[in-house]
Amino acid sequence: MLHVVFFEPRIPGNTGNAIRMAAGTGATLHLVEPLGFDLSEARLKRAGLDYHDLAHVVVHPSFDALLAALPDARVWAFTTQATTSFAEIAYRDGDALLFGPEPTGLPADVLDHPRVTQQVRIPMLPGRRSMNLSNAAAVATYEAWRQLGFPGGA
Repeated sequence: MLHVVFFEPRIPGNTGNAIRMAAGTGATLHLVEPLGFDLSEARLKRAGLDYHDLAHVVVHPSFDALLAALPDARVWAFTTQATTSFAEIAYRDGDALLFGPEPTGLPADVLDHPRVTQQVRIPMLPGRRSMNLSNAAAVATYEAWRQLGFPGGA
């Protein structure tokens, strides 16, 4: 099982889209508080459609609580500042794919945390700031799931 982590997400529609993606891949979506929205918000529900009951979503009060819940996980921090492509990583079952909040990305203290295995990036054309959060999470999750052989997929 893969773990997709949104650190302090701000836009409910992105999290709703990620809930739908998690339901489709079997990944667990972890949300690290504070959240920029209420989990009952209509935009979150609308983006996730009827997939909320099919996805496994866990909310953690802090980054340390997330790490305590995933003691053996390798943590891949996605950032535009990295030089290593996410496609160069050999993913394993139980890996955590960590993404930062929409307006700013992951803060330095999270990127430099000793539990972060490596910082990685999704390649883009020069001069582009970043990808949409839910799109980046989907690109990364499907690459990791592909490498694992799409377990449970049809």
